[in-house]
Amino acid sequence: MYFSTALLFAASLVLITKGADWFIESAVSISEKSGIQKIIIGATIVSFATTAPEFAVSATAAYMNHTEMTIGNAVGSAICNIGLVLGSILIINAIPIHLNTFLRKGAFMLLSGVVLILTSFDGVLSSFDGMLLLSVFIGFLYHNYRLQISIFDETGSKPDRTQMIGLKKDIAFFVLGALCVVIGSRILVNTGITIAKMFGVPEMIIGLTLLALGTSLPELVTAISATLKGHQDLSIGNILGANTMDIALILGVSSQIRPLPIISQSINYDFPVMLFIMVILILFGITKKRLDRWEGVVILCSYFAYVTGLFLWHN
Repeated sequence: MYFSTALLFAASLVLITKGADWFIESAVSISEKSGIQKIIIGATIVSFATTAPEFAVSATAAYMNHTEMTIGNAVGSAICNIGLVLGSILIINAIPIHLNTFLRKGAFMLLSGVVLILTSFDGVLSSFDGMLLLSVFIGFLYHNYRLQISIFDETGSKPDRTQMIGLKKDIAFFVLGALCVVIGSRILVNTGITIAKMFGVPEMIIGLTLLALGTSLPELVTAISATLKGHQDLSIGNILGANTMDIALILGVSSQIRPLPIISQSINYDFPVMLFIMVILILFGITKKRLDRWEGVVILCSYFAYVTGLFLWHN
C-alpha cells in the first residue's frame, strides 16, 4: 500500500514535469516564431506553461471537493516560487533588475495577493470574489499585450515566415504536454489525499508543501536553466508572472467551480507569509536594482522557516 502510493506519487511528478517540459519548450518555440521577446514570453507564455500543473491540480481538487488542497496548492506554490525557487537561483547567481518592468509585474503579483486576502475575511472565496481575482489577471494580460505592442512599434519587427516551419510539431507537443500535466495532476491529487489519510496530516498541509513543491518543479527547472544560460529576464519574469497566475487565475477559476472555504490557518498564517515574501522580494529588487545572493539566502531561509512553522503549529 505504502510502496504503491509512493510509486504513483513519483510517477505523477514525472508525468507532470515531463509534460510541463514539452509544454514549455513548445510554448516558447511558438512564441519566438511569432516574434515575441523573452521578457514577454517569461511573464506570459512560459508562466502559463509552468503554472499548468498548479492550475490542473487546484481545479481538479476543487472539482473533487477537496477545497483545502485547492487553496493550499495555489498559495503554497506562490510561496514556494519565491522562497524556494527564486531563493535557490539567487544563491547560484545574482539577478539584475529592469526596474520599470519588475515594478509593474511585481505590482500585479502583489495586487493579486492583496485582493485574495481582502476577499477572504468572510471565510469563503465566492464566485464573485473569484471574478475580482480574474479581473486582476485580465489586467495583467492586457498590460503584457500593450507592452508587446509597444515593443513591436519601436522595433518594427515582424515574424519571419521561414520561422513558422515546424509549427505543427510545436502545437502537437504543446497539446501532448498539456494532456500529461492534466493526467498527472489527477493522479497527484488522489495520491496526495491518500498520503494525508495515511499519516493523519491535514490536506491543507499536504497542499501547501508536498503538492506545492511537486507542481512548482517546472518553475524550479525553468528558472535554474534560464539563470545558468544567462537569461535572467526570462527567469524573473516567469516567477512574477507565475505567482500572479497562481493567485488570480487559478483561484479565480477554481472558485467558479465551487465556493472555496478559507480556514483560519490561511488567514492567520499562510496569507500573511505569502504577502510578506512578496513584499520583501519587491523591496530587495528596488533597493539596488538587482537581487543579490545574500538576499537569496534571506528569501530561502524565510521559506524553510515557514514550512517549519507549518508542522510545528498547524499540523
